[in-house]
Amino acid sequence: MSAVKLDPIDLRILAEIQRDGRITKLALAEKVGLSPTPCWTRLHRLQREGVISGYHARLALRRIAPFAMVFVEITLGAHRQADFDRFERAVKAVPEVVACWSLGGGIDYLLKVVARDIDAYQRLIDRLLEDEIGIDRYFTYIVTRTVKDDATVPVEVLADGT
Repeated sequence: MSAVKLDPIDLRILAEIQRDGRITKLALAEKVGLSPTPCWTRLHRLQREGVISGYHARLALRRIAPFAMVFVEITLGAHRQADFDRFERAVKAVPEVVACWSLGGGIDYLLKVVARDIDAYQRLIDRLLEDEIGIDRYFTYIVTRTVKDDATVPVEVLADGT
């Protein structure tokens, strides 16, 4: 999939809606220096072209319930396409796995897991091991403190030079 051609106004629109997905059409237009109709037209084009993949509320999990956030390095025992497919299907079905990245290098996957507590996390890992989805080794990293967790990405920096 090729990159969508973005101009500086598109980048400002993307930066603004990342900061505030509930911004009004008028406020967005003012922030990016357009009148409302052309701004809204650009926003809809960005959605239509798949640059904007959705809008989400960011939750303060600690206000809801105690939880443990864990990163897990996973190495599979075999590396055929069927092995990757089986593992990926399995983790997609686990609600506690909130992110999974396939990596190049010394490990195959990095998972971000949110569980009620460490015991619940360990029961989840035990279940994944029992399900025989191809895990050879795993390493657990428990998050003890969040230093930075920014949901926005620096679109202006990434698109620099385009």
